[in-house]
Amino acid sequence: MEYDEKLARFRQAHLNPFNKQRGARQHEQRAGEEAPDVASEATLPELAPGEPEFHCAERVMDLGLSEDHFSRPVLQQAIEECKQVILELPEQSERQKDAVVRLIHLRLKLQELKDPNEDEPNIRVLLEHRFYKEKSKSVKQTCDRCNTIIWGLIQTWYTCTGCYYRCHSKCLNLVSKPCVRSKVSHQAEYELSICPEAGLDSQDYRCAECRAPISLRGVPSEARQCDYTGQYYCSHCHWNDLAVIPARVVHNWDFEPRKVSRCSLRYLALMVSRPVLRLREINPLLFNYVEELVEIRKLRQDILLMKPYFITCKEAMEARLLLQLQDRQHFVENDEMYSVQDLLDAHTGRLGSSLTETHTLFAKHIKLDCERCQAKGFVCELCREGDVLFPFDSHTSVCSDCSAVFHRDCYYDNSTTCPKCARLMLRKQSLFQEPGPGVDA
Repeated sequence: MEYDEKLARFRQAHLNPFNKQRGARQHEQRAGEEAPDVASEATLPELAPGEPEFHCAERVMDLGLSEDHFSRPVLQQAIEECKQVILELPEQSERQKDAVVRLIHLRLKLQELKDPNEDEPNIRVLLEHRFYKEKSKSVKQTCDRCNTIIWGLIQTWYTCTGCYYRCHSKCLNLVSKPCVRSKVSHQAEYELSICPEAGLDSQDYRCAECRAPISLRGVPSEARQCDYTGQYYCSHCHWNDLAVIPARVVHNWDFEPRKVSRCSLRYLALMVSRPVLRLREINPLLFNYVEELVEIRKLRQDILLMKPYFITCKEAMEARLLLQLQDRQHFVENDEMYSVQDLLDAHTGRLGSSLTETHTLFAKHIKLDCERCQAKGFVCELCREGDVLFPFDSHTSVCSDCSAVFHRDCYYDNSTTCPKCARLMLRKQSLFQEPGPGVDA
């Protein structure tokens, strides 16, 4: 008997909405019974807790709301029929109230089947985040807010175009972390102390970001240290992601990735190509131990000496030779600033080889291809022998005062003053020499 009652209760909750004729016949049988309503209610199996009970006589009222295979047209038709039934029933009657409840359930069911992409805006701005609705359905991502998987086929999700923060559409209004790009824009500098740990007590035993309670024993939540900031985070804010630490690179030339928090990971990713490291001020001894940096610094200095030739050469401007370094624009502005990406490429050897190719291309244009640039060369005024000299040649020396170019051996062997500097000095004296009395008369 217990099994029969459960089966009857299941059938009562899962009526087939497509068997309309059988529903109509059952309604006619129930209407033709002479037993009172109380007796019929007593014979029916008890409904499951929370399941609404409806007594509307129309067939649309028997539509099972627990079915998962409904299509939107079927539900929309049922909603329209339910509206018509409500208008036909007596005002303030129990049957009309039951029909209104059924209409609400039908609309909720239609809302569940509705494609979330229809009403969701494409762009949302929140806490300086600029969230863009993703259209990819096959890529499986993880929500940065709730730390669960984003199923692109059935869920709408957003990505911040600034810091690449990802979250579900339902988690969008729960985001409490400002966009990291705003920090990069206002505070573009690294923490250059190696893992500056202050202890959990300085954080009041709470996560440095979301302020959730944490401890080293894992109760109530595990405390995970970020090697970049030295602070401790909870498992929702620290996913054990790995990143190269700038402080360890500039002080120890150490490129081993270490565990960082999600916020630090995004910050380091946005800062990786920004030239904010002045190595000769931070660690001048680094150039004594890393040969790659010495070679790169010499190549950068030569490129800066080539730049005046290109900005005054029409052919070089048309060929856009300086755009060979557009990914590293700071290389044509100074020879002091480095980015973490520059140091990573220098460590792997990619930067040295690419700069050597660019240096060769620039020198070929100046010394071989362009007659205008060749005409701007120098002749050693100390020996007046040899080929035309250029300031970026390896065997030359440049006067720091007048920028004249000489052979290196001639420049250091001759202890006299630079001939060009002496000539300019005599010219200046002749211009400012006071005229004699005969000139006044």
